Amino acid sequence: MLVLGRSQVEALLDVDSLIDALAPAMADLSAGRASVPDRVAALVPERDGFLAAMPGFLPSAGVLMTKLVSLFPHNDGARLPTHQALIVAFDPETGEPAALLDGTAITAARTGACSALSARLLAREDATVLAVLGTGVQARSHARAICRVRPIRQIRVAGRDPAKAAALARELSVVLEAEVQAVPGYAEALDGADIAAATTHAVEPVIRRSWLTPGVHITSVGYNPAGREIDDATVAEALVCVESRQAVLAPLPAGSNDLLMPIRDGLITAEHVHAELGELIAGSKPGRTAPDQITLYKSVGVAVQDAAATALVIASAREQSIGADFTLR
Repeated sequence: MLVLGRSQVEALLDVDSLIDALAPAMADLSAGRASVPDRVAALVPERDGFLAAMPGFLPSAGVLMTKLVSLFPHNDGARLPTHQALIVAFDPETGEPAALLDGTAITAARTGACSALSARLLAREDATVLAVLGTGVQARSHARAICRVRPIRQIRVAGRDPAKAAALARELSVVLEAEVQAVPGYAEALDGADIAAATTHAVEPVIRRSWLTPGVHITSVGYNPAGREIDDATVAEALVCVESRQAVLAPLPAGSNDLLMPIRDGLITAEHVHAELGELIAGSKPGRTAPDQITLYKSVGVAVQDAAATALVIASAREQSIGADFTLR
């Protein structure tokens, strides 16, 4: 069995290749060619945490895998990430365990990469201003990935802790060509932004309709069972796209309060979800239809994303003879 640690996975996983690989993976999911059951989770209430299992089979990539991912929001993010994961890949011909990978790096990369894919599909071609809401791992991943698909010239970073926002702005300014600055709050970050990436553990919405500029594309990946990132007015007005209707509308911990709450309150129905990314890719549903239209991609994470990333990492590791081989027998 091939074993790959976090630094090896990070070195092997190319963001551009991942964004491209996610497109057929999402199309397979929407077409029913991939097998992805709802995730299940064991809750740890005293830490507001959980351990989830996310199995998936992506035939087009030849990957049968499962991810075990923990979410412990009170981790400090620097010493210990809030999301930590392991991925086990199995031989799809025999079911034999084939690889054990760090899943923390894959989770960070594939989430940002799929948001970038949503921006490629839905954001205006001339989008140049990016608002990054949050200061953690996903904020970094989103800034780097979205800059690969749109000509971003300015990035505004906002978070609960001004010192962390300033530190992230300094870090991103070194690795990205865009002008990066920390701003005092979410409203300031969103004012005039063409793309907004919400990556928080917020209870109260950090995306509010009154703060948005016409034509903005929003990506939202935050999860908090006690709250949500997007307010009702934004959800009601936006063209809403998701990875999977089944996943995003499932009960917690699989689904999203950002959509479940306004459905519960009668503000929208489940039919308000316009399309899955796979339907946009296949052309069975249209994307943006006007320059001033607000578009929203709400992500809950699905296993085909992990499977697509796993396929890339394992192929690169085998090609470059990276990783250790162990026999479990």
